[in-house]
Amino acid sequence: MLASASYDDTVKLYREEEDDWVCCATLEGHESTVWSLAFDPSGQRLASCSDDRTVRIWRQYLPGNEQGVACSGSDPSWKCICTLSGFHSRTIYDIAWCSLTGALATACGDDAIRVFEEDPGSDPQQPTFSLTAHLPQAHSQDVNCVAWNPKERGLLASCSDDGEMAFWKYQRLEGL
Repeated sequence: MLASASYDDTVKLYREEEDDWVCCATLEGHESTVWSLAFDPSGQRLASCSDDRTVRIWRQYLPGNEQGVACSGSDPSWKCICTLSGFHSRTIYDIAWCSLTGALATACGDDAIRVFEEDPGSDPQQPTFSLTAHLPQAHSQDVNCVAWNPKERGLLASCSDDGEMAFWKYQRLEGL
């Protein structure tokens, strides 16, 4: 599966067919340019971020799923199951889903980095996420990129229009 973000406000999903890639789904819901995408560790969910200042969580539903979500032939269907809005004041340029913890980090045009975690016990069909960290002046200009270290739990890298890279150690406080 290949996913692409687009200036046409959509996410396109592609599957390999023989020696070519074919579009098997177009995800609509953002109201402006989609800048970045990140699959969760299972590959069953996809996070997208946009110029519309929202993060959307999409879930894959296979044909014959228990939830009754309609699919076209043998292709899975994707549905937006959560929208995070009201947290970002400017464009969200990048999103990263940590394969070790499940935390989501965002890079924003307001010079900030934010980290979200899925609320324990939330409904998998309509999950809820909480803001668990906010670094308001992580950089002196737009934050363009965030990336979790694949081996060291909680280690996050960021880069910015200010020409700097920064490394952050994220640790969720107990009881949150």
